Amino acid sequence: MFTTRPELTGTFGMVASTHWLASGVGMRVLEAGGNAFDAAVAAGFVVSVVEPHLCGPGGDAPIIGHRASDGHTFVVCGQGTAPAGATIDAYRDLGLDLVPGTGHLAAVVPGAFGAWLDLLARYGTMTLEDVLAPAAGYARDGFPLLPTAARTVETVRDLFAEHWPTSAAVYLPGGALPGAGARFRNPSLADTFDRIVAEARSAGPDREAQIEAGRRAFYEGFVAEAVDAFVTGTPVRDSSGRAHTGFLTASDLAAWRPTEEPTTTLRFAGRTVHKTAAWGQGPVLLQQLAMLDALDVGPLVRAASGEAAPSGAVTELVHTVVEVAKLAFADREAWYGDAPDVPLGTLLSTAYAADRARLVGPDAADGLRPGRPDGRDPVLSHVLQRIERPAAVAGVGEPTVSTSGVTTGDTCHVDVVDRWGNRVSATPSGGWLQSSPIVPGLGFPLPTRAQMFWLTPGLPGSLAPGRRPRTTLSPGLVLDDDGTGFAFGTPGGDQQDQWTVPFLLRHLLGGLDLQAAIDAPSWHSSHVPESFYPRTHVARGLVAESRLGAEVLAALADRGHAVQDAGPWSLGRISAAGVRADGFLVAAANPRGMQGYAVGR
Repeated sequence: MFTTRPELTGTFGMVASTHWLASGVGMRVLEAGGNAFDAAVAAGFVVSVVEPHLCGPGGDAPIIGHRASDGHTFVVCGQGTAPAGATIDAYRDLGLDLVPGTGHLAAVVPGAFGAWLDLLARYGTMTLEDVLAPAAGYARDGFPLLPTAARTVETVRDLFAEHWPTSAAVYLPGGALPGAGARFRNPSLADTFDRIVAEARSAGPDREAQIEAGRRAFYEGFVAEAVDAFVTGTPVRDSSGRAHTGFLTASDLAAWRPTEEPTTTLRFAGRTVHKTAAWGQGPVLLQQLAMLDALDVGPLVRAASGEAAPSGAVTELVHTVVEVAKLAFADREAWYGDAPDVPLGTLLSTAYAADRARLVGPDAADGLRPGRPDGRDPVLSHVLQRIERPAAVAGVGEPTVSTSGVTTGDTCHVDVVDRWGNRVSATPSGGWLQSSPIVPGLGFPLPTRAQMFWLTPGLPGSLAPGRRPRTTLSPGLVLDDDGTGFAFGTPGGDQQDQWTVPFLLRHLLGGLDLQAAIDAPSWHSSHVPESFYPRTHVARGLVAESRLGAEVLAALADRGHAVQDAGPWSLGRISAAGVRADGFLVAAANPRGMQGYAVGR
């Protein structure tokens, strides 16, 4: 079967990511004797520099890791929490019924930096200086600016010039737009990294003491002080159309720590699939797999896989997967959040999945249909009942960015496997250049994930001080009982746990290798409500790559789907890296967007 590039195989190490520079840096770390955890941290810091419209050092970073020596599999939660002053009443007093998608009011504690340092301290072998040096070098000496980043800056040029001067100083040097592919520098960010490294060195020769000193510089030192002064002291224009200060303070940063947690798991196709808990949307992938298992889709997947698959089988597979997604994501809206009473055990149970799967019919269903786990009645925000958008503006692939900086979600991804079999799947995101103004003197903006909270009281995803927003960031890991298996993931906001479904089905059930499963045409439901401001959706919307075939798209429309042709190569930016059953290390990366790359030997 033709693929755009080979599935890489080797014995030493593999790195796959959304940017070739990050993959190269991760491989350099492995070559220097580092392990998968060291390499993931270095690559993660690099994407925060070279993909600034998708990720930043002040963003968020859920991470799933697997230590091969003892089979320990874990989540490092780098999703920051809502500030102490961020209450529903505080936003309502400002006349808001949604948290704006941009600016200070959307800011939560930056979690990515702390999560990377926690992973490095617990599982890595290198110093903070070792893993920060490549990112600092790109910030100081420059990197080729991605065309998508250049277009993003052009989109928000007026916002920067008129309202966000700190961002204009970095991204509109001399008032000029940076060109696609031009050498772009961010010396303020390089200075921040260098200062953190200097403070780490001052802690003495002990590696872990240095990492802790770097953490303190960020969360209790000069970074936290600069964040506090800017957010609380300088009103900035946000997507509400008005200027506001925010609630995030130095005390919020000092009080926060990343947490290590167990993964949430499901058995599927004889393997164990690992995701985060319901403070992220990860379990929604598991729910979909459980329902598809109840529907016994294996024969259908095998019939629909390959270059000469019958159009009828492909149509039935896409329809089934989309209808299952709509049911799972309805449960996400009703039941997920950083709350103590999420009925996750029931949502992932075989009986519940079978009950939900019976709702899949021959035609596209309308409305949101959350289930009743444990007999509980679902409650949805009133906002979901009144917002719709025309299908013509559905986002595909790259982030949809408005002139106000509102972004419907995209991010970066890194997968690593080393010669010892350690694996990491990480989805760093947030701190987008278009969504929050750069903090003076630091060279990076803040995360805006508070927009994912509801200002409706009493929901699992309702805003509360110290609560994590129900993030879309969703790294993943598939493990066989013998410890083989792969890390995987994709950028894409709400689509992350949709694009990976056909990938997993084709690989685990259809027999395609990782690269073929990534290359195969994809799709997603836009009927699913977006997690991003202003929380829109398309009734019965289905976005599909044209490579599925005109006959398939027409048949899906006949079943009632509001089909949007996204073009031939636009949906998903999946990468994967792992250990194959024969002991070879493997990796694959997405060709869409022409920037993701896998390297290894």
